[in-house]
Amino acid sequence: MNPFLREICLENTTYLQKAIEAGADRIELCDNLAVGGTTVSYGVARLAAKKCRDVSVQLMGIVRPRGGNFIYTKEEQAIMKSDIHILKELGFDGVVLGCLTEKGVVDDEAMERLLHVADGLETTFHMAFDVVEDPYQTLDTLTRLGFKRVLMHGPHQNIVENIEFIRRCIDYSAGRIIIMPGGGITSSNVDFIHTATGATELHGTRILW
Repeated sequence: MNPFLREICLENTTYLQKAIEAGADRIELCDNLAVGGTTVSYGVARLAAKKCRDVSVQLMGIVRPRGGNFIYTKEEQAIMKSDIHILKELGFDGVVLGCLTEKGVVDDEAMERLLHVADGLETTFHMAFDVVEDPYQTLDTLTRLGFKRVLMHGPHQNIVENIEFIRRCIDYSAGRIIIMPGGGITSSNVDFIHTATGATELHGTRILW
C-alpha cells in the first residue's frame, strides 16, 4: 500500500484507461486544462463513471462552468447546481468546486447552496484557494462549510518553492481538512514532495508517469 494517495487529473477520457492501469488511487476529471479545468460533457462523465465504477477507482468531477476568475453570477451558480446533480446521478464519488467574492474571500452563500446539492458527495475546494486574500482564514471557513479537502499549489510557480507554505497550511489545518498539493507534481518528484510536506494526498496530471 502506498504511504500516500495519488490523485491524477485527467482531461476527458483520453488517458483514463492508462491511469487506471497505472494504479491511480483517485481520478479528477475535467475539460479544458489550458484554462485550469472546466466541467466535462455528460457523455464524458457517463463513460468515466462506468469505467471507474467497474474497477472501484474513486472519481471526482470538477464543477466549473468557465475559465477565468472564480466569481460566479447567479446564472453560473445555477449551472453548477445542475452539473452537481448530474454527476451525483451518474455515480461520481465527489465534486471539486470553489466560489469567491470580489474581495478575495470564499462566497459563503454560494458555497452553502452548492454544498447542499452536493450532500452525500466528497467535496474538494479547488485552486481558487491560491488567490484568496487570507489562506489561513480560508482554511477555517472551508472547514466550517464541511469541505473534506483543499487543493492548493501555493504562491510560487515552482511547487518546490511552496513546500514551507504547504507545511504551514497542513500544520494549521491540524487534521480538520486535508491539504492536497498539486500543480507541478510528477512521478519524479512526488515522493520528495510527500516527504518534505507531510501531505497524505497529492495531485497532478503527470503524477503516475
